Amino acid sequence: MSQRNVLFVMDPINSIKPYKDSTLAMMLECQRRGHQLWYAEPQNLYLQDGVPFAAMQQARVFDDNDHWYELSAANDTALARMDAILMRKDPPFDMDFVYCTYLLEAAERQGCLVVNRPSSLRDMNEKLTATWFPQCMTPSLVTSAATRIREFVASQEHVVLKPLDGMGGTGIFQVHKGDANLNSIIETLTQDGQELIMAQRYIPEITAGDKRILMVNGIPAPYALARIPPADDFRGNIARGGRGEGVELSERDRWICDQVAPELVKHGILFAGLDVIGDYLTEVNVTSPTCIRELDHAFGLNIAADLFTAIEARW
Repeated sequence: MSQRNVLFVMDPINSIKPYKDSTLAMMLECQRRGHQLWYAEPQNLYLQDGVPFAAMQQARVFDDNDHWYELSAANDTALARMDAILMRKDPPFDMDFVYCTYLLEAAERQGCLVVNRPSSLRDMNEKLTATWFPQCMTPSLVTSAATRIREFVASQEHVVLKPLDGMGGTGIFQVHKGDANLNSIIETLTQDGQELIMAQRYIPEITAGDKRILMVNGIPAPYALARIPPADDFRGNIARGGRGEGVELSERDRWICDQVAPELVKHGILFAGLDVIGDYLTEVNVTSPTCIRELDHAFGLNIAADLFTAIEARW
């Protein structure tokens, strides 16, 4: 295939951890295929007279923990010149993120392939999207009402409470029926009843890991990364001290993937990360799923190659 122009919109490249960064894995694969890499941060995008641009830089990347990138000087370039744009900005999902998707949507209207689809990045909240598949979930509740949350905790007895816009395990609480801290936790998470949160029945299989299953164009990688909590925490997030262990997908995992895949494809989500604890789906991550490099290293995979094969098929 002839050389194409591919823009990565991402967090500052100088702050990533190259040995584990999934966006770098994608950039390396893109470069291996002979495409021209471009780099920009979300604040570098702008719209002038209805035309989307970015102050973008040509990039070269290296699989080297000490020297993983080189950038040219920035040039203002119309996004329509790009054949694909990969939106890889990490949460928080704030209004700046939303505005950025509008600019990317303008590029999409001009014929650029944006991964993942900008409208779906806005519409598919990573916790709420899991509720599209109640057959895959443990009992759950989304509300800002303290009374409903207390009733849910009383009925389920052991519950996890979490904000709808967090990442990396931030702001997640584990509570039991009769917990003296429950009212205070509810007040804190809901901002005194002003913000929706999610409550889910606690899944004891978390001790075996919170599995991240990567999906490319609706097809799961054959292995997941089980993020196992440290001894002093119930959260498996690597950012909270969890350790990753590669595991083969179970039949139940594959069944969950089959339930979710058609909606991912329908909504233009080429790359997603499903979070599964025990037999239950807990999140559908579409903004900037990670764990490519860990799974590639453990099992000799090349998940980024699967992604770029799917992208090239759309060209």
